[in-house]
Amino acid sequence: MANGDINQSSDLRNRIFFTIFILSVYRLGTYVPLAGIDPVALSEMMSTSQKGLLGMFNVFSGGAVQRMAIFALGIMPYISASIIVQLLTGVSDYFKNLKDQGEIGRKKITQITRYGTVFIACLQGYGVAAGLENAGNLVLNPGLNFKIMTMISLVAGTTFLMWLGEQITSRGIGNGISLIIFSGIVAEIPRALASTFELGRTGALSATMIIGIFILIIVTVMFIVFMERAMRKILINYPKRQMGNKVYGGQSSHLPLKINTAGVIPAIFASALLLLPITFSNFGLAESDLFLNISSLFSQGKPLYMLLYASGIIFFCFFYTSIVFNPKETAENLRKYGGYVPGIRPGERTADYIEDILTKLTTIGACYLTLVCLMPEFLIAKYPIPFYLGGTSVLIVVVVAMDTVTQVQTRLMSSQYESLIKKAKFGK
Repeated sequence: MANGDINQSSDLRNRIFFTIFILSVYRLGTYVPLAGIDPVALSEMMSTSQKGLLGMFNVFSGGAVQRMAIFALGIMPYISASIIVQLLTGVSDYFKNLKDQGEIGRKKITQITRYGTVFIACLQGYGVAAGLENAGNLVLNPGLNFKIMTMISLVAGTTFLMWLGEQITSRGIGNGISLIIFSGIVAEIPRALASTFELGRTGALSATMIIGIFILIIVTVMFIVFMERAMRKILINYPKRQMGNKVYGGQSSHLPLKINTAGVIPAIFASALLLLPITFSNFGLAESDLFLNISSLFSQGKPLYMLLYASGIIFFCFFYTSIVFNPKETAENLRKYGGYVPGIRPGERTADYIEDILTKLTTIGACYLTLVCLMPEFLIAKYPIPFYLGGTSVLIVVVVAMDTVTQVQTRLMSSQYESLIKKAKFGK
């Protein structure tokens, strides 16, 4: 094996080991409990409160909410801050200018997102502390000191998680934030399976229902893989050009458009928005009638919960797609290099054509995401199925796993191409 191949394979191996190490640190942090909480009372409360938004919060924190660990807020404040910043990018001239500044602008946007993460984590941390104090005899020594210590611990945990995610993105195999959520869900799946079989043993679920659940999960995984791989290819032609005695061009290629351009982002963003009301309702209102009414409306299977969740997924599908793919910019690049869509005039007509196809694909993708995320929620609301087997969890696990495999394959292919180029250039 050539030295370049050895170095490239060694670099990839080091990146994978580094990612595994960072994720192991994250998992250890989900077992470090907050100070001043009675573990027995916490266990009793969490055993009866694993549905609705609390269950969703527990999923994205990798079980840290159930153990009330320092990572209980998880990475959701960062995602909430990212949502706000991206929304501002679409409506604020200041953020639009930052986006157009290239690498410098992206660094400023990243810094603003970090500050926003700390601010949201402070609000959510105080909300969690207030909610814990209002949950009966859960807190050993309630008071201002407990609120401050809990808030500092939770904010520090979220900030550390944000840093871990950035390290995976820059020094690991990439996609750091998604991998943190992925690892948290995957780590709790064995417990979810064990509890499901326990429900079957006690008679709470029939054997037929358990088999049906696993068949539904397998079918859902296959459907997700099919939809994530599906794409629409737009034919692009390049005209022939004669330079001297030689003729160049005359080739054809394709512009691939995925059905689900936004990936798993809409489901995560919509879930993050649904977690905000429960945070603000914890500011000293945990035993009020208003809080109870809000909690009941946001429980699984309720029309308001389903409507808001579906609306959030559809909105973020279109919004995120509009951010990551610009038809006008694509059409302009094609025109510069002489490419054109057969039967479509280059320039504005091509941009309109691509945008029309992209809108149709995004509509299909939004319906697909909504179906996958909401269909299992009705089963979870009706039967005592663990939240980790829900549609959103399965979607995140499958999509992030596919993206990670694709990134690893891309790094391997790039290393092979580099080796071939060096051999052709130096004859070695």
